[in-house]
Amino acid sequence: MKWDDLRVFLALARQNRLMNAGRVLGLDPATVGRRVTSLEQALGAKLFDRSPQGYALTEAGHALVPHAQAMEGLAAMVTEDIGGHSDKLSGTVRIGAPDGVSNYLLTDACEALSRDNPELQVQVVALPRMFSLSKREADLAITVSPPTAGRLTVRKISDYRLSLYARPELVAAVGSIRSVDDLRKVRGIGYISDMIFDKELDYFALLGQDTEPALTSNSLIVQLRWCLKGAGVCILPDFVAREYPDLQVVLPEDVHLTRAFFLVRHQDDARVARINRMAEVIVDWMRAALHERVEAPVNLTLP
Repeated sequence: MKWDDLRVFLALARQNRLMNAGRVLGLDPATVGRRVTSLEQALGAKLFDRSPQGYALTEAGHALVPHAQAMEGLAAMVTEDIGGHSDKLSGTVRIGAPDGVSNYLLTDACEALSRDNPELQVQVVALPRMFSLSKREADLAITVSPPTAGRLTVRKISDYRLSLYARPELVAAVGSIRSVDDLRKVRGIGYISDMIFDKELDYFALLGQDTEPALTSNSLIVQLRWCLKGAGVCILPDFVAREYPDLQVVLPEDVHLTRAFFLVRHQDDARVARINRMAEVIVDWMRAALHERVEAPVNLTLP
């Protein structure tokens, strides 16, 4: 049994389709299929059930995953120990983060690290959803709620604050807004309720609003664009809104929310230098950008 075949097995287990696994590995789908078949023959066990919907792990396949992941972690450690003594980093690091974080807190940090390490490839996946580190969708993930299970290490980055914002002319047009009840006089902007991937983002429900905002999107950037056009009031992170002087805070005494960002990574990457360095850079840059005073970092291993 070859490690390279196990690497192909893991990619297919995570991607579920030959084409997707091949894209990750840089192999054509036929080669991926042949390698998996060769591994099944070597082990004398069927690892996947094939169907038009893709490749689903069998019981034997599920049993093999933790062993293959352990070898994957060991291979990464060997690479770092033997070839990782250079001051410069190389390889690829993929970061998954909400689009607000990606656009306003990560751009400078990632650019600086890439500039200082020409052989390092930095990938930022800016999607408004949770990322599966076990499936290796990302090496690092930034979340607004800490995960509660998995072989993961979680580190709190910082608290951040959110407020209700609108263009001044919108507030003037609808008359005075003196309480949360007055928000019924103006269009709201927020997240699509059935696409909210984290309960911490369900802001209007927390304000006691019984109807969904008139304008909704799963993207914070789309919400921001509507707010900048004067289309309604929107709850935005202060670190985003401060970039736009035309926006003013509405009901500052009544609407002020605090949330937190967490950096999540897989336990098996504890000795991978490029991921360690990227993690430290992200934490330092985000804390500086948020201008927050935070407690000492908390590291915990989940059950």
